[in-house]
Amino acid sequence: MDRRGFLLGTTAIGALLAAGTSLAFAQDDAATPPLTDFPRNETLIINNPENPSTNPSNFNMWVAGNGSSWSNGLHQLVLDTLWFIDPDNGLDGSMYNELATGPWEYNADFTEMVVKLRQGIMWSDGVEFTAADVKYTVETQIANPGMVWSAPFADAIESVDTPDDYTVHFKLKKPNARFHSLFTVRWNGAWIMPKHIFEQQADVKAFDFNPPVGLGPYTLNSFDPNGGWYIWEKRADWDKTAMAEWGEPAPKFVIYRSIPNNDKRLIEMVNGDLDMIHDLSPEGMFALANQDPTARGWFPGFPYAHPDPTLPMVIFNTQNPMFQDNRVRWALALMLDPLEMSMASYRGAATLSAIAMPPTGTHTDDYHGPLQDYLIGYELNTGKQTIKPYDPTVGQRIADMVRPQFGESVPTEEAAIHKSFGFGWWKQDLAAAGELLEAAGFTKQGDQWIMADGQPFKFTLKTFPDGVINRLGTDIAQQWARAGVQATAETVPDIFGNELPLGDYEAAMGWSIETWGGNPDLSFFLDSWHSDYVAEPGERQTARNWQRWSNPKLDEIIETMRVTEFTDHDANVALGNDFIKLMVDEMPVIPVMSFNVFSAYDTRYWTGFPTAEANPYANIVNNWANSKYILTQLKPAG
Repeated sequence: MDRRGFLLGTTAIGALLAAGTSLAFAQDDAATPPLTDFPRNETLIINNPENPSTNPSNFNMWVAGNGSSWSNGLHQLVLDTLWFIDPDNGLDGSMYNELATGPWEYNADFTEMVVKLRQGIMWSDGVEFTAADVKYTVETQIANPGMVWSAPFADAIESVDTPDDYTVHFKLKKPNARFHSLFTVRWNGAWIMPKHIFEQQADVKAFDFNPPVGLGPYTLNSFDPNGGWYIWEKRADWDKTAMAEWGEPAPKFVIYRSIPNNDKRLIEMVNGDLDMIHDLSPEGMFALANQDPTARGWFPGFPYAHPDPTLPMVIFNTQNPMFQDNRVRWALALMLDPLEMSMASYRGAATLSAIAMPPTGTHTDDYHGPLQDYLIGYELNTGKQTIKPYDPTVGQRIADMVRPQFGESVPTEEAAIHKSFGFGWWKQDLAAAGELLEAAGFTKQGDQWIMADGQPFKFTLKTFPDGVINRLGTDIAQQWARAGVQATAETVPDIFGNELPLGDYEAAMGWSIETWGGNPDLSFFLDSWHSDYVAEPGERQTARNWQRWSNPKLDEIIETMRVTEFTDHDANVALGNDFIKLMVDEMPVIPVMSFNVFSAYDTRYWTGFPTAEANPYANIVNNWANSKYILTQLKPAG
């Protein structure tokens, strides 16, 4: 890492802050909402990380590609569905029975599911919510291809009926112990449509649903016709919503402001015109912590960021002959220095993971901690020797490395270090990497590796155009090049839209693992890894098995998961361990770290936000729908 570059960047941001509101910003920053029209002690102001909506008056979230915003407060505060799972601990466990009175009820072979609904829940226009709304939501989307949930519903559901106003009965086309997850929100879920509104429309896909009628505790107050801001007002009858189970949301008004510019976000918080920032650059977060005494991140000090339940990794296209031998994939892993990757990407504020599991939420307790003995004892045969490649001290070493610069803000307790920086990672071992390549038929000519077919070991690593993943990908390619692999990093604008699904890459930075975070079950991503869904070379791959990898043992794990009850904690942890150990053996991807989000919040007007050290009850990233539970814990700050 170029420390001079880091210090210059921090100094520049400090100068930017000192300049205050006299600065002009690019046109991608939207107009400021009428903040003075709303009492500050009753108003929560939230950063919407998206650009202004291209269709700001359209609130029909059930239509794909209609230009409406996903981070403007609509699905966070107005819409609702049957269940929520928080990526962290939750207020009383991570599982929330929202519109449902309790968990799903499957029959013995998981071909039917019954849901009992809350009574007395009202739409914001005063009409009662009933089972008819759920039935209408399902049948309408199946009948109208192109709606967001039409394909998943059509694939899973044979029929839906309503024995009474508060019971929904689904018959499924095949056994599916995870069908309920379609109605379970992690970031998003199948929101329930108001039947009495949509059934009056001649074309439900053309309907703009303005103003939106919802089941959440807020309604639309006003919005910017240019899409820059949305203001929501608490319902007088908020206690007729499912939110009443967890308490009254404190803010009377919630304003979502589109602020794509990182520097502008930072300045607005320092000026008191922003309470929650979705994300900053690492340098921006470090500067904010120094400039604003009432602002903080998920952790009380360094590394500040919230580890999301997403796992940035090196993804190999395993249909490419270069990457079909696990010895080659392991060799590339052993060429990497974890400390260098941490510093190059997050300036040391990374939470590393050697295993195929994000180090976030409850996963550190369910998986990372308990698997340390397995990882420390894990043996790898290079063809010439047996080594133990795992280094359990990596997290501690990173903490020690950043402590001279960040001082007392860096944790010292072992448990806090593991939560902040990770437990350990693989040792950089160039000799062992070379032995693995030689065992795979490679030779070294001069300082370059040659494949068994006589061609140079040469490939491109596609990565993001900017941000921490760009930094990470660039550094990884450079490390491989230093080790004799002709690897080069190439930035692409839409890696998840084009290169990964099309298989138009050799190796890529991205992620094919996203989890619930607050639950050990792996169904959020794992079912899509079954060999049935692996596309042929040249064909589009459905999400999320971007590496196009298949393995009979993996299929067994997935098929067992499909008939294992979601709430059986121990059984799902056991399946998760089987998956992790298979991934260690085969290394079809190289796990690196969680996607750390530098969300920040300011306590000058509101207190009660979730914190890593004291009360990790919710994901602090404010465009997740789970963030609505934060509002029930907030209190005006004196």
